[in-house]
Amino acid sequence: MFFQQLINGITLGSTYALTAIGYTMVFGILELINFSHGSVYMTGAFLFYVLVVMFNVNIIAAFLLAILVTGALGYILEKLTLKPLRIKKAAKITALISTIGVSIILQNGVMLLLGSETKGFPTILKGKYLSVLGTDIAYIQLFILAFSLLMMISIHFFIKYTKMGKAMRGTAQNMEAAALMGISIDRVVSFTFFLGAAIAAVSGILVGMYYQTVDPGIGYMAGLKAFSAAVLGGIGVLPGAMLGGLLIGVSEIMAAGYIHAGYRDAVAFSILILVLLFKPSGLLGKPFQRKV
Repeated sequence: MFFQQLINGITLGSTYALTAIGYTMVFGILELINFSHGSVYMTGAFLFYVLVVMFNVNIIAAFLLAILVTGALGYILEKLTLKPLRIKKAAKITALISTIGVSIILQNGVMLLLGSETKGFPTILKGKYLSVLGTDIAYIQLFILAFSLLMMISIHFFIKYTKMGKAMRGTAQNMEAAALMGISIDRVVSFTFFLGAAIAAVSGILVGMYYQTVDPGIGYMAGLKAFSAAVLGGIGVLPGAMLGGLLIGVSEIMAAGYIHAGYRDAVAFSILILVLLFKPSGLLGKPFQRKV
């Protein structure tokens, strides 16, 4: 039972880790918590649902198209709601409240167009599983684990070695100095929102395939746990977001399996609180020092 729950926890945690990457990238550059991220996650899942179920688009084409459209949505939202505030040098709390408003608009927009009821979600490899030492591992779990790992490795190498990735890291370290070096801050910020939204869509689609259901409320708790994962690992630290996501996923599945399903969220957030009490910067984060 332990290994069965561990596989389930790692599968769920890998999707939290992907979603947390979007939070940590935006915070690393703008020092802003993007609370619309969970609703973008939900929108990506619904876009895939609409393309496959309503328009009979091929599942692979729908997957790619949903990711691109959701990335474009993140880009547009940044241009419409955050860039004007950044130009006016508004307080960060103003931008944070703006992201909350965007989240509410997206969630209610989906409910208005598609209804609030839970819908069956298209999936692949349904019902197929592999038995290893008495542990049943569904093929969809293997797919989610492999795809999430590939995504996280790709993002790591993109941030570390590409020109845009280096520009993102430079902007995160010192926005003013990066601008003086010729880096287009607006371009970097817009691309960060595009990439974060696209990754959130991937996570939303994978979770939808795993549970085979989708509803307009899925983004709230997923966004909250992904944010917690980013904080747990160290907000602004990419490997920390991945580690935090896995820890949150495993802890809540273990709590559901060994204590009670009703306590899974409480246990996950309790671990977060305990870690932050003893290491406020997160597991892989470093204390932030501001010169005055």
